[in-house]
Amino acid sequence: MLEQVDAMTRQMNKNLWGDQFRNCFSDTLLRTLHIQDDGSVYLVTGDIPAMWLRDSTAQIEPYLILAKSNEVFRHLIAKLVQKQCEYIIIDPYANAFNQQPNSHGHQTDQTSMSPWVWERKYEIDSLCYPVRLAYLLYKQTGYTWHFNETFLQAVKEIVTLFRTEQRHESSTYSFERFDERPEDTLVNDGKGAQVGYTGMTWSGFRPSDDACRYGYLIPANMFAVVILTYLTEIIGKFYDESALTEEIGRLRDEIQKGIDKYGIVEDALTGKKVFAYEVDGLGNYTLMDDANVPSLLSAPYLGYCDAEDEVYLNTRELLLSDRNPYYYSGSVASGIGSSHTPDQYIWPIALAMQGLTTNSRNEKERLLDLLVGTTAGTMQCHESFDVNNESQYTREWFSWSNMMYCRLLLNYLELDR
Repeated sequence: MLEQVDAMTRQMNKNLWGDQFRNCFSDTLLRTLHIQDDGSVYLVTGDIPAMWLRDSTAQIEPYLILAKSNEVFRHLIAKLVQKQCEYIIIDPYANAFNQQPNSHGHQTDQTSMSPWVWERKYEIDSLCYPVRLAYLLYKQTGYTWHFNETFLQAVKEIVTLFRTEQRHESSTYSFERFDERPEDTLVNDGKGAQVGYTGMTWSGFRPSDDACRYGYLIPANMFAVVILTYLTEIIGKFYDESALTEEIGRLRDEIQKGIDKYGIVEDALTGKKVFAYEVDGLGNYTLMDDANVPSLLSAPYLGYCDAEDEVYLNTRELLLSDRNPYYYSGSVASGIGSSHTPDQYIWPIALAMQGLTTNSRNEKERLLDLLVGTTAGTMQCHESFDVNNESQYTREWFSWSNMMYCRLLLNYLELDR
């Protein structure tokens, strides 16, 4: 793969594309991946020594290309799915886990922590990403080792939690952190802002790990619809669980109806229908997007809608403009940032996603040039960087960002088919 990408990029006189791909694609395997004594797989996110369910999926997903013809990679990815499922069973509300039950991480948070848990911010996508990885591994390689009892138990935890959080007032989950960032805690004694019933499932935090303003995060619910559809196929085919399959289908339909009813709003400026980022079911909503995935920008990438869907295109136009409070433009770059990082800082993940959700090869090429030109000479895609000075950035080592660059280049070279 490295040699193929290298040859193709050099033929295009895009040597830097290939050089950065080699660095990023190798880095995840060589530095973030840990094969433990029991044969299980653990991936640190980069310069934070913990494994996020979201990040670990995004970090390993580009290797599915190799898994199609390589048994070692097939089993490696399956073992990661197994580890993710084990963590979900330990605590389905947690977003990040320790390699051992060593009580590392945010143990002073006011929530039901355990020695295994690094952080317990409940984010819908933490439960969606492992299912996505399990499904893509099966569909792209035919491998099914990971569809075992551990996977089934994790699925039951996911379905139960999604169902519980359709009516968050009945949930026992709460989260408070007493530091200087209001985005790190939930209001209302850790329960979050009040919400009404919508059929959607509630999320405490965004994939940025910042608190939701309104409890129904639309891109995360989109992701839930996608993976619940995957699960109806998986459970229906590999398990004798007809009642569970039917329950998953009902849950998916309820969430979808909630998105249709509450998640699509009229843009007061243009009169067009657009997706809201968050709603509360009480009439309030936000028009914005965050760099982290799932995002509204990423809806086609996640498999929720087509890139030419009318409501998506209306939304995309809004998101990639200064009407999105986290869209920044400067002398070096323009793109989507996050409340999680400083003002005027944009995320390479969002730039890669912008490329992955357009059909324009010229736009993909422009974004690839931008991504390799804004690493401050490190050949690492950082968490975020200043739109006026790429040498000012956050996080020296952020594997998810590296691998999203790899995804975009593989997509441009049409090697991800």
